[in-house]
Amino acid sequence: MKVIKSNKTISPFAGISFVNESFKTSGISDLIDSTLGKRVKTVGYQYSDIFKSLTSVFMSGGDAIEDLNTCFGKYLKEIPNNKVPSPTTVIRGVNELTVKNRRFTSKSGIAYNFNINTNLNRLNLKSLLLTKQLEKGNLYDFDYDNQIIENSNHDAKTTYKKSKGYLPGVATIGDKVVYIENRDGNANVKVEQAGTLKRAYQLLESEAIKINRSRMDAGSYSKEIIDVVDKNSQLFYIRANKSTTVFEQVKAVENWQEIELNHKKHEVASIKFKQFYQERNYRLVIMREKTNSAQIDLFTQDSMKYRAILTNDWDSCEQEVIEYYNQRGRSEKVFDVMNNDFGWKRLPFSFLDQNGTFMIITAMIKNFYTYFINIVSAKFEDLEPTSRLKRFVFKFITVAGQWIYEGRQYKLRLYSNKPYFDIKV
Repeated sequence: MKVIKSNKTISPFAGISFVNESFKTSGISDLIDSTLGKRVKTVGYQYSDIFKSLTSVFMSGGDAIEDLNTCFGKYLKEIPNNKVPSPTTVIRGVNELTVKNRRFTSKSGIAYNFNINTNLNRLNLKSLLLTKQLEKGNLYDFDYDNQIIENSNHDAKTTYKKSKGYLPGVATIGDKVVYIENRDGNANVKVEQAGTLKRAYQLLESEAIKINRSRMDAGSYSKEIIDVVDKNSQLFYIRANKSTTVFEQVKAVENWQEIELNHKKHEVASIKFKQFYQERNYRLVIMREKTNSAQIDLFTQDSMKYRAILTNDWDSCEQEVIEYYNQRGRSEKVFDVMNNDFGWKRLPFSFLDQNGTFMIITAMIKNFYTYFINIVSAKFEDLEPTSRLKRFVFKFITVAGQWIYEGRQYKLRLYSNKPYFDIKV
C-alpha cells in the first residue's frame, strides 16, 4: 500500500457545519441571547456561542465539555466566522446561569436540596415553540418521572437503590424534555413533588402549552400530588399503590372481564375510587393475572397479581386505559437517551446546582437534535426521525469536507454522493 501525504485541511466531521448553520437560521441563537441577555461586553463569547459549541460537540459524538479542546474543537474552528469558546469559558458560562438551591423539608423533618432554574426551563420551552415542536394552544400529553442519575460528585447522596447520585424530576411531552428540577439523591420521590409539578404546569401554561392527559407512576400516588395533577390536566392516569382500603374494594368485585394484553390473558374491572376522596368521581382500573406461585397475597388473600391505575377517565374501556398507561415506556426512553447520548452519565460539575443547569442545557440540545434529525431524515433514506445519535453521527456528521474561499465567499466542498445538497437549513 502506497501512502501519499497531503497538507490540505479536510475535516472528517464536515456534517457538523449543517448543524451549526441550522442553530443560527432556526433563530435559536438569537432566542438564547435575547432571553438570557448579553454577557459582559469585555467577554468575547455570548451564551449562544456556548450553547452552539456544546450542541456541536454532542452532535458530533463527543460526550464532554473538554472535547472542545480535542479534534472536535479544531474542526469547529475551521467553520468560517464560527466562534468556539474554550472549555474554561463554557464552564464559566454555565456557572453564570446557575441559580442557588432551595431547601424543602419533608414531613419527617429532613431538609433536601432542590435546584429550580425557571429561566432556563422557560428558554427550553421557547426553543421548542420556535422550532414548532410544540405549538401554543395545542393539547399535549404530559409525563413525569424521577430518575436516578448515578455519580460520585461532591454532594451526591445515597439513593433508594443504595447508589450515590441525584434524583431529578423530569417532565416530558412525547420525546421532548419540557421541565427539569435537579434534587438530592436521598429525597423520597414524593417530597415536594406537588410543588415541582405545579411549577412545571404553570410554566407550560405561561407559554400557552395546554395539557390534555397526564401520566405518572406510583411515585405520584398521594392526595396532595393528585390534587395538582387533576387541576392542571383534563385527564390523568396514575399507578396506584397497594393499600388495605383499595383491596377491600377489590375483593368485593364480582364481575371481572377477560382481555388479552401482550399475548397474555388478564382479568380487568373498574371500581369507584374512595381512598382519598368520597365526593370526586375517580375510577380505579384493576388488572389481575394468575401467578405461578402458590403463595397467598397479604392484601387479597389469593394467588393473583394485581395492578391498579387511578384515573378520572370514565369514557375509555379498561383495556384502553391500561394500554395508554403502558405507553409510559416511550417517555422513560428519554432518560436512556439523555444518559448515553447527551452527557447525563458524565455530569461535569461537582455540585447539584451546576449540574442542574448543565442538565437543562443538554436537554435543550437533545430537543434541537430531535428538530434537526426530522429535517435530515426527510432526505437521508438511512436515517429515521427516531434514529439514535450514534447512527446520526455515522450516517450524517462523518463526511469529509473542506471549506474553500471562492468568488468572495466561503463554500463547503463535500466528498460524498449523499443528498447533503438537498438539506435546507
